[in-house]
Amino acid sequence: MFYIQKRLEISAAHQLFLDYESKCNRLHGHNWIVTIFCRSKELNHNGMVIDFTHIKEKIHKRLDHQFLNDIMNVSTTAENIAKWVCDELGEKCYRVEVQESEGNIAIYERD
Repeated sequence: MFYIQKRLEISAAHQLFLDYESKCNRLHGHNWIVTIFCRSKELNHNGMVIDFTHIKEKIHKRLDHQFLNDIMNVSTTAENIAKWVCDELGEKCYRVEVQESEGNIAIYERD
């Protein structure tokens, strides 16, 4: 099995709509740290699991300096962002970690 890991920093805004009082209900932003893990039993014809540049184009290009609520059809919690990134990258992606702020990390891992 071959494994790769790609770390991205994404500056983006979002707003949550929680059913309790929270400062996160107001529009705000983060410098998200997104760590992506991919794997494959075999390398592609270029000798890669997936090109790091393709990951950056597919995720960073779409999310950086954006309002995440306009892009994702789910509540933009760190947990949902992690799953969204994993789904966008397809079956080779098996784990995504989203650090919203220091000490606050959500992880999504495929079964």
